[in-house]
Amino acid sequence: MYLKSVLWAASAAALTAGAATAETITIATVNNGDMIRMQKYTDKFTEATGHEVEWVTLEENVLRQRVTTDISTKGGQFDIMTIGMYETPIWGANGWLVPLDGMSAEYDVDDILPAMRGGLSHDGTLYAAPFYGESSMIMYRTDLMEKAGLEMPEAPTWQFIREAAAAMTDRDNDINGICLRGKAGWGEGGAFITVTANSFGARWFDEDWKPQFDQPEWKEALTFFVDMMNESGPAGYATNGFNENLSLFQQGKCGMWIDATVAASFVTNPDDSTVADQVGFALAPNSEGVDKRANWLWAWALAIPAGTQKEDAAKQFIEWATSKEYIELVAENEGWANVPPGARTSLYENPDYKDIPFAQMTLKSILAADPENCCVKPTPYTGIQFVAIPEFAGIATQVSQEFSAVYAGQQSVDEALAKAQAFTAEEMEAAGY
Repeated sequence: MYLKSVLWAASAAALTAGAATAETITIATVNNGDMIRMQKYTDKFTEATGHEVEWVTLEENVLRQRVTTDISTKGGQFDIMTIGMYETPIWGANGWLVPLDGMSAEYDVDDILPAMRGGLSHDGTLYAAPFYGESSMIMYRTDLMEKAGLEMPEAPTWQFIREAAAAMTDRDNDINGICLRGKAGWGEGGAFITVTANSFGARWFDEDWKPQFDQPEWKEALTFFVDMMNESGPAGYATNGFNENLSLFQQGKCGMWIDATVAASFVTNPDDSTVADQVGFALAPNSEGVDKRANWLWAWALAIPAGTQKEDAAKQFIEWATSKEYIELVAENEGWANVPPGARTSLYENPDYKDIPFAQMTLKSILAADPENCCVKPTPYTGIQFVAIPEFAGIATQVSQEFSAVYAGQQSVDEALAKAQAFTAEEMEAAGY
């Protein structure tokens, strides 16, 4: 394969030139399953190139804080950062990232799904390469759905989901009808309640950049979410994010989980999940009469901060880790169900992957997500679970904390929405919107 020969050639060159050409690159990444899996195979990269890799693996909220602080202050701690569709275009426009041009023809940049390539570019230049891409979808227990006497539609409404969650809840046996994110953080619970609100007809801002938390759609969405979770969700859901809900689902403690499509391989892996053979999939829900679903669009991607002294080695790693050949490496060792999904068109054309139970639902969910049209009403911004402006991360982190306080029973829906409206308006005015 091309990449293997390229990397072995690089290794030979390193040996010929001496140890001085080998680098040690430091990578900051998120502590989810696909990124942890990648670390297991890093020795393959080192064997081929001579470059060593040091990993800094962090919880999602901490990762966002660390890499944002480092790149904005030119701290230089990392040679590669794991970032996403929110940061990449903004940081690329600021000149904070190395453009990923000059990738080899065999790498095949055009094979990256257009939605992923577009979301990780600025002015047509790619600034981060997707390790995997995702939308959101419903993962549910087929046995519990059948026991409840219900059948999951391919495209359900929130009203059906609430009914099904109540029917599947069994407190005596520690089974929650539904598990959803409540954890504070703009990319954790903040992302989830934003797409939920979208599916009830809400939006963050009107066309004049005025916050919309005082509108009825937000109150309806947040009230529905809180009521459903209090009825059928796990205790302490205010502190549950992706990893916490994954663990609950794998232990058989969730009837349904609506979250990242990338989780499908983990809930169906019999080595990790006690319910691996009892999982079905459906599109993220919408509210009755609203033509928007609660799905997002995201990629965890690898980018190189401008100013690194190890740009060549960093580019070699990114080309290795996001290549077709890396996907084949994982498939060979762990099966096609466990390869990083959602990034490359060729994966969904591969006959070995087409029959994976969640493959087509993942692709449908990704293709249904439209960052240019997130909401029922018009908006001045792009993005689905985020607003693509630099100020959003700070504002949404604070707003998500107010919402998590509602989930924890510390304040009312009305109080949280009033605080969100006032805080967001103040911050946007200060920023000149």
